[in-house]
Amino acid sequence: MPPVRNCGFPLSKKTQFVTVRGITVDKPAAQSGWVIGDGLSGIIGRMSTLKLAFVLMILLALTACSSGGPASFPAVFGSPTPQPPTATPAPPTETPVPMAITVNADGISVDELDAELGRYKAAQTALGNTVSDEQALQAVRDDLIAQLLLMQGTVESGFVIDDAALQQRLDALSSEIGGADKLTAWQQAHGYTEAGFRSALKRAAASAWMRDKIMSTVPSTVEQVHVRQILLYNEDVAKKYYDQLQAGADFDELAAQVDTVTRGDIGWFPRGYLTEKSVEDAAFSLEVGAYSAVVSSEVGFHILKLMERQPDRALSPDALMALQNQALNDWLTNRRQQSSIVPAP
Repeated sequence: MPPVRNCGFPLSKKTQFVTVRGITVDKPAAQSGWVIGDGLSGIIGRMSTLKLAFVLMILLALTACSSGGPASFPAVFGSPTPQPPTATPAPPTETPVPMAITVNADGISVDELDAELGRYKAAQTALGNTVSDEQALQAVRDDLIAQLLLMQGTVESGFVIDDAALQQRLDALSSEIGGADKLTAWQQAHGYTEAGFRSALKRAAASAWMRDKIMSTVPSTVEQVHVRQILLYNEDVAKKYYDQLQAGADFDELAAQVDTVTRGDIGWFPRGYLTEKSVEDAAFSLEVGAYSAVVSSEVGFHILKLMERQPDRALSPDALMALQNQALNDWLTNRRQQSSIVPAP
């Protein structure tokens, strides 16, 4: 849950990562690594046998070759009538795997989506959460679409996870969990085939690389303001406090009367950190020492005072994570708009 700041005003945006389940390897911006995405079964190619007629044709051709060439016919029979060449039957094509989601050139199979959905519902039940089928489907589908978009961004950036690198990751997981047998048992218990698990791990690793690349674009120091507020839940009351300020009342004393715990101190924050843009815009528009008119938001009615401003202040861990998450969400939103997604999100 996002932290709730002073005076009942929530400051940080809701953290929203690529939602994944399975084996947890890290938490974004806190640890390195990634979470294995919940894939299911990969596509296992099917081999088909040659038809008997085709085999016989090959055998006859080989026999002709071994006799030194075409047989001679007596002159009385004349030249043999040319026979049209026998067409070689085309090998049977594989039955296409039904797709539940396609994102540009990549897709998620119906089986994979169903298995993912089952794991998501089981996890929510274990947490004591109640979700409808529609909510569960939307959450899982959004997660898989985000993973595919990130994976495609990885390829465009030139990062490729080849079979050798993927095997190294599998070996590391196997060692961490206690051996190949235990990893196989875990896969089976969670509905993964071996091919499906490899596919999910590759997708997750690629997504993690792209996620970190996007988040790394957020600077560690930015312009920030230090703000104190008088927060009220009735507009008429808020206007009376504003009138007192206009008559010469001390802002800090009024703020302390309204909130005896924090004295209205919101603290430092950068642009893009508050949930209410109207409050953020008002705060950044003030000169140091000045206070605003009454600002309305979904939280209540605010009168803001700018205490300090720094053009290049280091972000707190909470603010850094919020801005990184926002950068990731903005990237995904932009990619969705540019991509062909079926079904449309």
